[in-house]
Amino acid sequence: MSRRTIEVELSTSGLDAQGRPQRVPLVTNDGGTAVAVEPPPGLEPDLEGEHMLINIGPQHPATHGVLRLVLELDGETVVRCIPHIGYLHCGFEKIGEYRQYNQIICWTDREDYLNSIGNNVAFALGAERLFGIEITERCKVLRVIASELSRIMSHLVWLGTFCIDIGAFTPFLWAFQRREEIYRLIEKWVGARLTTSATRVGGMAADIPNGWMDGLRQFTRTFPQTLDEIDRVLTRNAIWVGRTVGLGVMTPEEAINWGLSGPMLRASGVDYDVRKDFPYLDYETYDFEVPVGTNGDVYDRYLVRFEELRQSVRILQQAADRLPDGPVNIDDPRIILPPKSKATSEMESMIHHFKVVMEGPRPPIGESYVAVESPKGEKGYYMVSDGTAKPVRWRIRPPSFVNLAAIPKMVEGHLLSDVIAINASIDIVMGEIDR
Repeated sequence: MSRRTIEVELSTSGLDAQGRPQRVPLVTNDGGTAVAVEPPPGLEPDLEGEHMLINIGPQHPATHGVLRLVLELDGETVVRCIPHIGYLHCGFEKIGEYRQYNQIICWTDREDYLNSIGNNVAFALGAERLFGIEITERCKVLRVIASELSRIMSHLVWLGTFCIDIGAFTPFLWAFQRREEIYRLIEKWVGARLTTSATRVGGMAADIPNGWMDGLRQFTRTFPQTLDEIDRVLTRNAIWVGRTVGLGVMTPEEAINWGLSGPMLRASGVDYDVRKDFPYLDYETYDFEVPVGTNGDVYDRYLVRFEELRQSVRILQQAADRLPDGPVNIDDPRIILPPKSKATSEMESMIHHFKVVMEGPRPPIGESYVAVESPKGEKGYYMVSDGTAKPVRWRIRPPSFVNLAAIPKMVEGHLLSDVIAINASIDIVMGEIDR
């Protein structure tokens, strides 16, 4: 039997003269006629009931941290969402005002702990602008490598946990297996895995060891194969598409008005990337593309982040090819610690070592703000110097905090089960939000 689409026009005529339901003739798209019966007003029972309040979190794996969402539901439809974020009480910004600049780097590890080495780089860039320092060419390339490895690690955690939230398990294992390879590279470099404290004002805590670049090149050769496997399993999977397409839509205008950045903004069709629009670390000399979505839904956020993984591999390959020889730290004993061999054998080096450690480097009076493209969006550090070894003010522009603010708008009108997918698509870390 052939299927016909019927264009229905509502009638408000109610009952006919005999008190029976009005029978409304309708015209079908193939020229035929059909009849629809409109019930009289008041005949349908009133199904509206009381709204219900439920809590998602704060202790729940699907909240991606200590986040509490108070949902007002009409049946299973979200009428209102109120996020509660104040459970960590980290106080990073105030603590930083009582620490020397190099000591603050340890705190940047613990904001977005999935992007710890990327935070180290961002803070060092801000402090160096305050000090008026120009880092070495080798340090620039090493920081690009660190930033892109950190981006891949962060996106892999997001991808794996996002799969778990929706019900896919195998891609989670693939993602975390490759993430572990990056952790081993980072551990060989700086001796730590999660909280790296890898940078210093004016350079890095350590140069890469011999043979380290071979491991990086091996990773960049094999990692695209894993991406192809995940792409084959997820991207055109009917269940995956059904759970992500059309959810949490943000138009370009809405995304800009809510202050979104990173993949959240680009998925809505806004082509903005700090690496391209406000270049740092010579990113303008690297050949890579910025993926931009069209629909601004959960599915497009997945596609944008997935393509960013491929683009990060391109950047890493170029950085590995252009890494120059030379020192990784600037030659300024007032800021950089002398080599240990000199500090234990030369009086002048020992004095510089003592002053840098005990008193700390002192920038001139002024202020600076530096923004970078973190995995979650635009990450900015603002600091004010009064000429002492500690910033009188330190403030953070965390993309997770700004992006999460839009969740009430994104989940309204969707089903309860869709809240989990929408929340996961934001990619938040609570240490960066409740800072």
